[in-house]
Formats: sequence, structure tokens, C-alpha cells
Amino acid sequence: MKVLIVDDEQPARARLRQLLEDEPAYEFAGEAENGSDAIRLAAEVQPDIVLLDIRMPGLDGIETARHLNALDYPPAIVFATAYDEYAIDAFDARAVGYVLKPVRRSRLTAALEQASRLAPSTLTSVASQAKLPVTRRHVCARARGELRLIPIAEIQCFRADQKYVTVDHENGRDLIDESLKALADEFSEDFVRIHRSALVAVRFVDRIEKTADGKSLLVLRDNSQVEDKELIISRRHLAEVRRRLKGT
Repeated sequence: MKVLIVDDEQPARARLRQLLEDEPAYEFAGEAENGSDAIRLAAEVQPDIVLLDIRMPGLDGIETARHLNALDYPPAIVFATAYDEYAIDAFDARAVGYVLKPVRRSRLTAALEQASRLAPSTLTSVASQAKLPVTRRHVCARARGELRLIPIAEIQCFRADQKYVTVDHENGRDLIDESLKALADEFSEDFVRIHRSALVAVRFVDRIEKTADGKSLLVLRDNSQVEDKELIISRRHLAEVRRRLKGT
């Protein structure tokens, strides 16, 4: 089984690689020092298992694991962590594989044997119980065979598009395989629903206008990449949109 090692500390990566090389059932598939590189490398080498540091700068282990789920063949996950009672309780409660640093050979072997693919709901629960950020800082899109991380701060609008969601952002447009409802729940602090098929980032809103036939339009800032730039607000959501734009 191919194993990808992800840790921001080089000595930790070297230790894990050394342990793996002594285990004939596992093959070292590469290493990465951060979550972004891990996602790109995993798309290339298609590891069976990812040994993933849980606390890293940038993308932490939980968010990285969530994005790895977007691969055609998502790897099983084993988290590596320094002693953290909240994280360990969360892993144990959800039967999530983990190893404590410094990693011992016996524990690594046992964790690799119980490695499993983790559903997004499991990762969210673990993050919450381990007192890690639950809300992602990126969404992950598939483009021309690659996975692309889109920062939430750059996203102007999510729009339901049949079985996918269209993401309009400062650098263009992508499709993601997520539900609009789940996105609305996760990013409720920054986005407001304007009708049943669209969420708009409050920070990109310029104003609300009335059309000649009395409909309410949400007008985005001039630098918006959303082609129509004006989105109709349903009557059901108008009061909430006005409240959010007032910041109350």
C-alpha cells in the first residue's frame, strides 16, 4: 500500500519515512510539508493512505483531509499529533486512526492497519471536539484533472447548477461537487442566501435595486466576476438580505 507523508517539520517526515521503509507491506509514495502540496501530490501519486499532521500552518490536517475526499480515489487517513487530549478523545470517539509524536513503530503499524476513509461529517465532528477550526478556508474544485483550492475570501457567489455548484470567484468560475445547503450551513457568517439556488458573499455586495416590475436585485461590486452581476432576491429572503447588509 502506498503511503504519503504530510508534516510541516522535516525531522518528523524523515522519522516516518524511516519507519515505513522497514515495513514491507507499505510503500513510501512521497512527502509534503503542507496541505496544499499534499493535495497536489496526492492527485498525482494516488496514495492508499495519507499520514497527516493535524496541526500545520495554512491548511491544517482536518481541512486537508476534507479536500482529499475530492479525489477520484480518496485515500485513507491516519493523523499524526503531539499529545492533545481533545484531539485524542475525538479520534477515539470516532474510531479515527492516529499516532502520537514521537511516533513508535508498533503504534504506526497498528494505525496503518486501521486506516479508513473519513466522511466530511466525521471530520467536522472531530474538528469540533478537538477544538480545531470547523469552517474551511478553501473549497476544492476539480479542473482539467487537477484539484484547485479556492480561498473563501475570494468567492463572490455559490449557485446551484443541477447536481453541482458553480463557484464565481475573483479568478474565474469553477464547479464543485457539494450541496448548496451544506455550504450555506458552513459559511453562514460570510454568505447570505438570496434565493433557493444562490448564496452571495456579503462583502461583495454593492447595493439592492428595484426593477421596473418591482423585483429586488442584488448588485455586486464592479470587479465581480459574476456575469449577470445582478441577482434577483426572492421575497422570502429579502428581509434577511437587508438585515445582513446592514450588519445587524
